[in-house]
Amino acid sequence: MEFTTEFLLKIVSIVLIDLLLAGDNAVVIALAVKSLPERERRIGIMAGAGMAVVLRIGLTFFAAQLLLIQFVKLIGGLLILWIAVKLLSDQAGEEEGGKEAKTLWQAMLYILIADLTMSTDNILAVAGTSEGHLGLLIFGLGLSIPFVVFTSNLLSNIMDRFPIIVPIGAAILGRVGGDMIMTDPWVHKHLHPPTWLEYGVQALCAIGVVVVGRWIGRRARTAQPTEVAAVPLAAPQPKPE
Repeated sequence: MEFTTEFLLKIVSIVLIDLLLAGDNAVVIALAVKSLPERERRIGIMAGAGMAVVLRIGLTFFAAQLLLIQFVKLIGGLLILWIAVKLLSDQAGEEEGGKEAKTLWQAMLYILIADLTMSTDNILAVAGTSEGHLGLLIFGLGLSIPFVVFTSNLLSNIMDRFPIIVPIGAAILGRVGGDMIMTDPWVHKHLHPPTWLEYGVQALCAIGVVVVGRWIGRRARTAQPTEVAAVPLAAPQPKPE
């Protein structure tokens, strides 16, 4: 293996790609595990990052073919929008005091679905940069693990201190979902959307998941029966003689 200038530039490119693409997965993981206890949160972050890499490795050999199949990205984008709304509505319900924290298995399910839908684009970016070099491909996929773990931990801690980050994270997922929908082969073939429409749909999805998620969370809170605290009856006063 010769460490030529071109080879080193590819390594730098893969590192930058991993840094940029780790963000989407990290946002999903951080939102999904935010409400878990500290120990389960660490387990969720490690397992979520591991699943992301395993899925990328498994999808590497037919990622390009997947993106050419109609409705794959369309359905994936809709799933991402659903996950963003669900995570935000859960968070809104918890802030209002109406819901218990989700279980580790619920968080893992959200992470798994999101990883399945978002991994293909990430794989193609790393695979395209590696240009068929197996060592570079393995390096890129393996490097994404610490990036996702570190970013997820950082985002989870920031969300604890600054709850406003939660709707921002949901909006990011909404934008990703809108982008996947508008870049689906069926949408491009039949609708031929102009660039301004693609950006408009991304913005609409980003705003929409926040509005809908908050609304569902508050509605779930108000639908729950209000518990009335029992008031002890006062002891009967003796009659004056």
